[in-house]
This record gives sequence, structure tokens and C-alpha cells, in this order.
Amino acid sequence: MNENLSLFLTFARISSSCFGGGYAMLPFFQRELVQKKSWLTDEELLDLNAVAQCTPGVIAVNTATFCGYRTRGVPGALWATLGILVPPVVIVTIISAFFWSFAENPWVQYALTGVRACVCALIINSTIRLYRKAILDLPTFFVFLAVFLLAAFVGLSPAILVIGAGLFGLAYHRVRKEPPL
Repeated sequence: MNENLSLFLTFARISSSCFGGGYAMLPFFQRELVQKKSWLTDEELLDLNAVAQCTPGVIAVNTATFCGYRTRGVPGALWATLGILVPPVVIVTIISAFFWSFAENPWVQYALTGVRACVCALIINSTIRLYRKAILDLPTFFVFLAVFLLAAFVGLSPAILVIGAGLFGLAYHRVRKEPPL
């Protein structure tokens, strides 16, 4: 199969079967892009997702664009971005035409309650897997803890947190005089 078509179909499959936005898509990205396709490593997915969070736009779209670029350059970025965007645009257009007629239906509300709980579980599962790859030593644990506390209780912007953590990493490794990876 054409590699660009494969990128498009992979991201279209992810975006058409996932509820909850960029964070909810992370386990799907991990399964498809790392485990099934081997287009990325866990570490690369973490890096792309971190950059996607601190750049303007939707995290899922940014992650898809960066992954497409990483695997196939500019054409890959375009195909991955189209793949992540086309299914939701079609689905949302169809749902919006009928939404108000069934939004208050108790069965719809019950189903959405279950879907939200499922999305939370998927995000936690993905977080645990990524935690194991990202927390390498005591300093990275303290960065994790500080960012978690600042995000949860202070409400700092993810962009500020990512940039701050990146600067800490640069400073820490410079002080330790470690060579670049």
C-alpha cells in the first residue's frame, strides 16, 4: 500500500474511533504508531506529544502532523493531518444536524457517561505506560511531580510547563556535563 495512503488511513481510523480529544487519542497513537506500525518509539511519541502540546492548535492534529512529518516528510505531514481531520469533520457535521433532537435523551446521557469513564481509563493506562519510559531517575521524577502539582493546583499553561521542563532538562544535563543523546 502507498505509504501516504497508509498514513491517511491509520490516522483516519484513530480519529474516527476515539472520543475525548488529544489526550484520549494518546493510547491509540501508542498502539497504532509504536506497537503496530513501528513508525515511532515510545520516546519519540512522548517527544512529539510534548511539542504538540506547546505549539498552537489542537494536540491530536499537531501530533498527527509531527508524526507524518517524522515518517514521510512534508507529504506525510499533510496526509496524516488530513487523516486525523476528515473523519471528525464528517461525523460532527452529521451529528450536529441531529444533536438537539436527542441531546436530552436519558439513554444518550447514560451512554456518554460510560464513554467518558472509558476515556479516563484509557488516558490513565497510557499515562502509566509513558511514565515508565519518561521517568528515568530522581530528577525526572521531581520534574514530573512539580509539573503535575503546578498543572493540577496552580493551573499553569501546558506550554509554560513543557518549556520549563525542557529548560530544566537542558540545565541539569549541562551542569552534569553529559553529552547529548
